[in-house]
Amino acid sequence: MMTTSKVVKSLGAAAFATAALCATMPAMAQEARIAAVNSERILRDSQPAKQAQVKLEQEFSKRDRELQDMAQKIKGMADKLDKDTAVLADSDRQRRQREVADLDREFQRKQREFREDLNQRRNEELAQVLERANRVIRQLAEQRKYDLIVQEAVYVNPRIDITDEVMKALNTGSK
Repeated sequence: MMTTSKVVKSLGAAAFATAALCATMPAMAQEARIAAVNSERILRDSQPAKQAQVKLEQEFSKRDRELQDMAQKIKGMADKLDKDTAVLADSDRQRRQREVADLDREFQRKQREFREDLNQRRNEELAQVLERANRVIRQLAEQRKYDLIVQEAVYVNPRIDITDEVMKALNTGSK
């Protein structure tokens, strides 16, 4: 059986625990400010991303046209060889087949190099856009006192999505 002094001590301890809990409640109740940004949209729709795409198109358009011309030349040579096969001597047919095959190998090599160069430059340009976007995101976080800004998420409530604000700041800065 509990004595009166033990009950008073237990009640005192309970009161103290309750007071301590109440004192920490405001700190626990303070909500974290969280926002989200859709990086894919920024890399696709922002002005700096569009400018990077135009820059890449200008930089690689000449090589792309050369590859298209080369492909047409190979197709023309192959079509002519198919049409003339019946009337060509074996040595001429083999020579022309070799020419088509050599040109096709060169085309494949140039096309592979073109894709590799284009992908590398695209990655460089998009990295610059993403770096600028991250600076803007950090500035917004400091200005608006966000505790956390997430860039990739499975689901984002539109209420916390600040992608439009980031894009607006990026677009303003790119002009």
